[in-house]
Amino acid sequence: MRVPASTYRLQITHDFDLFEAARRLPYLHDLGVDWVYLSPLLAAEPGSDHGYDVVAFDRIDPDRGGPEGLAALSQEARRLDMGVLVDIVPNHVGVATPSEDPWWWDVLRLGRESEHATAFDIDWAAAGGRIRIPVVGDDDQSAEGGPIANLRLVDTPEGGELLYHDNHYPIAPGSWSPEEEPDLDPDTVHERQHYELVNWRAADDDLNYRRFFAVNTLAAVRVEDPEVFADTHVEIRRWFEEGLVDGLRVDHPDGLRDPKRYLDDLAALTGGAYVLVEKILEPGEELPSDWATAGTTGYDALASVDRVLTDPAAREPLDALEARLRGAPVEWETMTHDLKRQVADTILHSEVRRITREVRRTPGFATGAARPPQPASMVEEVAQQPSRGPGSFGAVEDAVAELLACFPVYRSYLPVGREHLDEAFARARIRRPDLGATYDLLLPVLSDPWSAPARRFQQTSGMVMAKGVEDCAFYRWSRLTSLNEVGGDPSHFALDVPGFHAAMTTRQDRWPHAMTTLSTHDTKRGEDVRARIGVLAEVPAEWEATLDAVLGLTSPPDAGFASLLLQAALGAWPLSRERLHAYAEKAMREAGDRTTWTAPDEAYEAGVHAFVDALYDDPQVRAALDPLLQAIVRPGWSNALAAKLIALTMPGVPDVYQGSELWEQSLVDPDNRRPVDLDLRASLLGAGAPPAPAAGLDDLGAAKLHLVRKALGLRRDRPELFTGYAPVPAVGPAAGHVLAFDRGGALTVATRLPVGLERSGGWQGTRLELPPGRWRDELSGAETTTGQLGCLLAASPVALLVKVQP
Repeated sequence: MRVPASTYRLQITHDFDLFEAARRLPYLHDLGVDWVYLSPLLAAEPGSDHGYDVVAFDRIDPDRGGPEGLAALSQEARRLDMGVLVDIVPNHVGVATPSEDPWWWDVLRLGRESEHATAFDIDWAAAGGRIRIPVVGDDDQSAEGGPIANLRLVDTPEGGELLYHDNHYPIAPGSWSPEEEPDLDPDTVHERQHYELVNWRAADDDLNYRRFFAVNTLAAVRVEDPEVFADTHVEIRRWFEEGLVDGLRVDHPDGLRDPKRYLDDLAALTGGAYVLVEKILEPGEELPSDWATAGTTGYDALASVDRVLTDPAAREPLDALEARLRGAPVEWETMTHDLKRQVADTILHSEVRRITREVRRTPGFATGAARPPQPASMVEEVAQQPSRGPGSFGAVEDAVAELLACFPVYRSYLPVGREHLDEAFARARIRRPDLGATYDLLLPVLSDPWSAPARRFQQTSGMVMAKGVEDCAFYRWSRLTSLNEVGGDPSHFALDVPGFHAAMTTRQDRWPHAMTTLSTHDTKRGEDVRARIGVLAEVPAEWEATLDAVLGLTSPPDAGFASLLLQAALGAWPLSRERLHAYAEKAMREAGDRTTWTAPDEAYEAGVHAFVDALYDDPQVRAALDPLLQAIVRPGWSNALAAKLIALTMPGVPDVYQGSELWEQSLVDPDNRRPVDLDLRASLLGAGAPPAPAAGLDDLGAAKLHLVRKALGLRRDRPELFTGYAPVPAVGPAAGHVLAFDRGGALTVATRLPVGLERSGGWQGTRLELPPGRWRDELSGAETTTGQLGCLLAASPVALLVKVQP
């Protein structure tokens, strides 16, 4: 198996296609990159910028360069001795435009008789044999099952179509004859189809096909079926048979029925190629060791890097500030449980109901058992509810939703992860003791690795976690938003240096070729936004005073959300007004406590946008904000360089997200998928760079570019220097302000907590206990035998040491 020394992620789009990517490979090679890493390439929905809405598995998207584009890129990569890694999407297909997806179109047309019917995860029995398509607007149908306004019937050479506004749907053979029924009502024809167009709100409760999370236009496919696997990997197989691609990144494996089996099948198809999985691990959770993968895409590494650079002393004052802003202490576990339960009861309720149906279909499941006596505290509550036994639909549905809300990690892979299921049951029994008898009935069903309900429950728990935590709680918890990142637990505030060394020792031992990253197309805040926000943990009093001053001048409708928004502005400044307004809209609607995507509160949103405008227009607000901004810029750049060097040299395969070789100050998507000026980066690379960052907000990040080139070049050209991991201790009064480790000949040295370091008087003779010999800093050219940090880090907060040969 060929393994990359590093990767560089490119977003392949209509405007930046495979031919353009091929043209940019010489720049990546000069940067020190070993493999190019491409976003999804298969044919996608028209106009898709991300490619995750695949509509055909047998061809590369012509808008992204088609097969000729991949051939050109692969040829240029081979010329430069570079590898090619491609992101693939095995879990779902795009169905927003049914005519673009031939499989979905065929299933809508022929129903269960379609040759592709088994490719989709559809519960036909739940809707009388029809697929429910939630597209009908509130104004177009007065009652459920009633006539649909704006529904039209048109004749076509293929046998006719139903049109709802701009949406086209096929007509089943024999369901309408234009010659025999020229004046037939389109609603009558609609009733004869294998699908049913329903109100968009029905997606929450009554959908009968599995989706990607709660995205109605992404329908899940059943790659656990060998035929479906073969059909969905036709083009991917060609890539490896023709030597065009060297490795794969698997999107969202937790959505698959059996991720281990899928990875085994993929290994057989690719001949054991390098494969990574986009898997989020909770603190303390391990990736299953028997998976055919080199490891995760690096969110776990990102969380460790961010936390080792966070000042733990700020936890208490920032907790107090958060409680004051919210009006009461905020308990992370309670918040996330409640939001996950809300998700299970609303946008993913269709999935909960489907699990419930499968549970009740399980042979031997007790549906008629008598309800046991309730504890005294529950008698009044139970008396007010309709009587139901512990195996009834309502009780099972309630218990399944509670178990999903209590699940401590994304999912289990039974029998692996049984302890997580047991923990969910234990938590659920404490929170809802009234469901105890139902839990007793569910436990043997959900713990059976081969039962259909258990497998579906495992596919669903990660969906509930992602929607409740990443896409909601992360926007309601503003204590220190640099920690609110995909793959991280914001309640885990900091990681000390010994803890970091222990984690990296384990990583080197178990997952030496897993990816490390700081920014991706899915991160909530770019790496250097987080680096600057992290400085607030070193100046909590100054941050609180500034926040209070700004709040006093602006009076936003929600002080807690204003804190989250102001941290984003500080971290990403300077940014355009339009970008911050777009971020504010997404963040407040994702938070969902005061306004939502489906029911916007215009008055609340106007107040939030007025707050954003004040940051640009009100001189008093700028006067209150600017001193703190100026104070955190330079230590923010210090944190940014430290994080980058650590991520590029720690155990694993480092990925550089497109453009992040300069300061990466993007916010959540789509902001982080904006076009990147690679010409600028190439010109700066050719001009050389100083080893230290400039002090002002206008600094482009040339020092970071210099660091990236040196670190990636060393990893590619001298791989023998990166074969182990050992801490490098420091001695002296400022020993706690340095993180240093030896990768087997290359020594990383990074400053921690730069504000505290400066306030305490600098390095004051603190030194590293270096192995004997003369060491040269690849970044500055300085040499040392003593490891004196005052000299070594005089020009830059980081150093990358290699022994000078005699």
